[in-house]
Amino acid sequence: MAFQPIVDLHKREIYAYEALVRGTAGEPAGAILGQVNQDNRYAFDQTCRRTAVGLAARLQMPCFVSINFLPNAVYQAATCIRATLEAAREHGFPTSRLIFEITENEELVDKAHLKSIIHEYRRQGFRTAIDDFGAGYAGLNLLAEFQPDIIKLDMALVRAIDTDPVRQAIVRGILGVCQALSIDVIAEGVETQAELVLLRSLGINLFQGYLFARPGFECLPEVTWPELPARNTPNTP
Repeated sequence: MAFQPIVDLHKREIYAYEALVRGTAGEPAGAILGQVNQDNRYAFDQTCRRTAVGLAARLQMPCFVSINFLPNAVYQAATCIRATLEAAREHGFPTSRLIFEITENEELVDKAHLKSIIHEYRRQGFRTAIDDFGAGYAGLNLLAEFQPDIIKLDMALVRAIDTDPVRQAIVRGILGVCQALSIDVIAEGVETQAELVLLRSLGINLFQGYLFARPGFECLPEVTWPELPARNTPNTP
């Protein structure tokens, strides 16, 4: 696993670290995920969870750890979560600091099944997030089915948003929906100061991207805190 920080810019502290799968020789996620198929999906998903929790504990992570999971690998939520709970108990990592990210890029076979997963995770005290929001199969329709604690704006919406009024309008609309539903928003893939300033002016406080830190292989990378002008929130109708 590699870990990339998610920062709370308002509090100037690290909110969470996302656990990102890597090969044993540091191969990128794409090279590993390309080997996942129907036969090994469940074992892969379970191994990733246990590895992420174990490393978070070993690295003495003081905040949330955010773990991606494959909805189609979860057969029965209560059963599939046992290995995660066992890993947390074994390593002494608080389960209250676990966030599970649903990747919106994986086509959801059964929305009712996904709702049952989210219900069980919340019952266990975990936070839930939709990753890559705005880039996958469901978009806003997914929010109509269930409401996670967090959505992560896909980097395609974030990229060069400071010069793109269309992306600004889309993100402003998503933020309005999330505010009404009490959902936190993370802007991921932030790479430039200009992107950050614009997103911050829209009211976003949680950020992830190379501007702050690149993923660190089995370590917690140091965060670069950019100097920012005072927030100037634009007038909204």
